[in-house]
Formats: sequence, C-alpha cells, structure tokens
Amino acid sequence: MIGQLQVCLETLQLVEKIAHCKAPVLIEGETGTGKELLTNILHYNSNRSKLPLIKVSCAILSREIFESELFGHEKGAFTSAVAQRKGKFELAEGGTIFLDEIGDMSLSAQAKVLRALQENKITRVGSEKEVKVNVRVLAATNKELQKEISKGNFREDLYHRLSVIIIKVPSLNERKDDIPLLVEHFSKMICEEQGIPQKTFSKDALKELQKVNWTGNIRELRNVVERLIILGDKTISAKDVITFAQPLKS
Repeated sequence: MIGQLQVCLETLQLVEKIAHCKAPVLIEGETGTGKELLTNILHYNSNRSKLPLIKVSCAILSREIFESELFGHEKGAFTSAVAQRKGKFELAEGGTIFLDEIGDMSLSAQAKVLRALQENKITRVGSEKEVKVNVRVLAATNKELQKEISKGNFREDLYHRLSVIIIKVPSLNERKDDIPLLVEHFSKMICEEQGIPQKTFSKDALKELQKVNWTGNIRELRNVVERLIILGDKTISAKDVITFAQPLKS
C-alpha cells in the first residue's frame, strides 16, 4: 500500500497493529480503494499466514446458492446437490475468510454468519449437525451499514460483532497528493508486464492527473496509467493525459 499522506500512514500503522489479533475487522471504503489489498496485508502478516485465505464476494452470489457457498451442503439438500460439499467457512479452517461487500448479504445468511462468529460453529444446508470452525473474519463494504441497519437491510447485532475494529480506507480524491507515487509504482509494474522500456510522466502530466475526479479510485488510476503507457509517448505529457485519460470512443 503506497502513500505518504497522514491518513494513509495512519491506516498502515493500524493494519500493522492489528494483523496478529483474532478480532473481526470491518473495512469500509468506496469501490476500488484497495480494501482487498488490506485484507491480503492483514492475513499474510498474521500468524495464520500459512493457512488459507478464502475470499467470498457477497455481491455476485445469488441468495439461492449463497448459504450453500458459505456453509456447504449435504447430498440431496436440493436438486443439484449430488454430493456433500464443504463451504467457504470450512475451507478457511485455521485461516481467514474475507466477506467482500457484506452489505449485499441476505438477512438469513447474516444470521448464520453471526452465529458462526459467536459460537464458532456452522451448519451445512440440509443438515442439523454442527461443525466447529476456527477462522478469522474480515469483511468489507462500500455501503454505509448504519443506514442499511435503519432500512432493515442489515442486522445491527452482526454489525457490532464485525466492527470490533474498523478500518476506513480513504478515497483517491482524498489523497490526490499520493498520485505521483502511485503513478510511478504502476508505471514500473505495467512496463514490466508489457515488456516495454520504462516510460516517465512529466510534472504537468501528474498535475493533470491530480485534477481528475477519480470515481473509480485506485483501480481506475491503474487502468488510466496503463492506457497512457500503451498510447502515450516515451514521456507522458499533459496533452496525453487530456487525450487518453478518458475511455476511447469508437
């Protein structure tokens, strides 16, 4: 994680302090700010680093299969359940499970996650047998969960259970002074990936990038840097940024 602003340094210091603890962590921030990167840092700097890090996107799984994905199922639990299957909690045994965009999780799944956190036990779909689990739960969201609680979309007791430690990841628009460092990092990485000579960004080009409203945050910046390296000159100019920073139109 790259940055020199105080807000970024404080985030890194907090991550370093909590990496080895077992407490759940809730990571809040806009899409593309690097929440998954923080998860990797937390896991691989913990005493669970040699054990699994299992990631689950709560936003892309349908409600019908979500509980089976998280908690597993028994053979015959539903039409397509042709064999017993372990869920993500069991696969993460001894390690870490990352619940990305937890604000999109159904209320029924939230109840089971809360139980897993409180009792360290899960129950597979189609079974009454309890299975003990030992996992650290990291969760991330781009939603304001307090508002989701007031709307009845998120359980308040689960929120308090997850938010033992909260990390708020700043948006790129809040840390535009870090853009030169980030551009330098992405530029070196992308040129190596593309197998092309290193390109540089002029001061005016960097200033132009700092004027952009980065709604997609770090992820968007990386994509723009890659586009500029592919389409720009050996030294990326402010003109290149103005020309190529926006997606090309056919």
